[in-house]
Amino acid sequence: MKVFKRSVIYYEQRTLIWQLRTDWGMPLKIRVFADLHIHGRYSRATSQQMSLREIARYAKIKGLNLVGTGDFTHPKWLEEIRESVMAEQDSGVYKVAGSPELPVHFMLTTEVCTIFDAANEAKKVHHVILTPSFDVAVQINEALGKYGDLTADGRPMLNMTAAHLVEEVMQTSKDNIVFPAHAWTPWFSVFGAFSGFDSIEECYGDMTKHIHALETGLSSDPPMNWRLSKLDRFALVSNSDSHSFWPWRIGREANVFELEEVSYSAVVDAICSKDPARFLFTVETDPAYGKYHWTGHRNCNVSLSPQEAQKLGNVCPVCRRKLTKGVEQRVEELADRPASFKPSNAPGFTRLLPLSEIIATVLDSGSPSTQAVWKIYNALIGRFGDEYTVLISASKEAVSEIVDVQIAEAIVKVRTGSVSVVPGYDGVYGKLVLEALASGGKLRRGSVQQKNLADFW
Repeated sequence: MKVFKRSVIYYEQRTLIWQLRTDWGMPLKIRVFADLHIHGRYSRATSQQMSLREIARYAKIKGLNLVGTGDFTHPKWLEEIRESVMAEQDSGVYKVAGSPELPVHFMLTTEVCTIFDAANEAKKVHHVILTPSFDVAVQINEALGKYGDLTADGRPMLNMTAAHLVEEVMQTSKDNIVFPAHAWTPWFSVFGAFSGFDSIEECYGDMTKHIHALETGLSSDPPMNWRLSKLDRFALVSNSDSHSFWPWRIGREANVFELEEVSYSAVVDAICSKDPARFLFTVETDPAYGKYHWTGHRNCNVSLSPQEAQKLGNVCPVCRRKLTKGVEQRVEELADRPASFKPSNAPGFTRLLPLSEIIATVLDSGSPSTQAVWKIYNALIGRFGDEYTVLISASKEAVSEIVDVQIAEAIVKVRTGSVSVVPGYDGVYGKLVLEALASGGKLRRGSVQQKNLADFW
């Protein structure tokens, strides 16, 4: 039996495409970093500078080579997309026209909100839709326009059930994909504490057969979702849900594939099959970094673990009002497995934090957008080509040649999981803590550990 070696590795640093082939001339493999859920400039709370060209520019800096367009359901944004891109043959992905220096592919994607009643309760659930062509996107818009004003927001609100949404989308093309967005967020999600369900089946009914994935969201990660046996058949995808092209937002979570081609069908098939040979791993922020990880009340500066919140009856000890239930507590309510459970043959994951956030923490600058942070960030990108290379593979020694050793050490600590995060709650982001705790432990961490990054290369 021949043993195939990955002896020749071609790395085009600025596009973060890893091309792997064997000594025997096996097919080329392309390493794809994909953020499939972002928003365009017609969505609320989104910069008006959020054009495809700017998205592609910062995606390249981040290290992404495949990005969702977001918001194709908005007629004006869809027209801007059409005018801005050129098709990659019949691949179902596109590039910014006239910009060969921006080798970033785009896939047509959108997010919609369905509002409906179920079991005498109002339900509000967000969904991500992927589609392979402009023609199908137009058909989807024609179908969904009957249930809401698509021009009102890049993420439209539709008066229809989740099941009906899937039915309408799948009737336009069997190649479309629908999956629940940020599945655990307290509001507007399939498992949301305030307006969600206890299972995928309760939400999507007989259309569950078309649901092949769910988006974990910033406040949860694969180990938290592995605790629910009823989620075993779904692929776990991670995306930024970014309303900004800034590198501390776009690509903060992503999906990493190894494919023979960058195409819509190759990506979708890798997701639906959950094949760890093609769907390698997801890039995750520490779930504690998410804005809804712990239960709490922002106005009263109250943040509680699930156990503490339950002891208080989920009532704020300051104002006596109902607390915003966090994702970790919601997972505890539905889990039927211990935190240590790990399924076999599932795509892996790695926890990272945005490089700008790491630099800002070391500098104690209070914001990732200060000139001091940008100066260091740009120096690192200038040397290593993109942010993911810095976060994932650049050695401490190499980084230390460019910036202060404290920043190099912080990057490696995040990479190896040797940091702590003060959990986010009720809309407040978590906070990175670099210094070691007196006890030598971490503020919090699940018992399922990420793989060593060397396992993926």
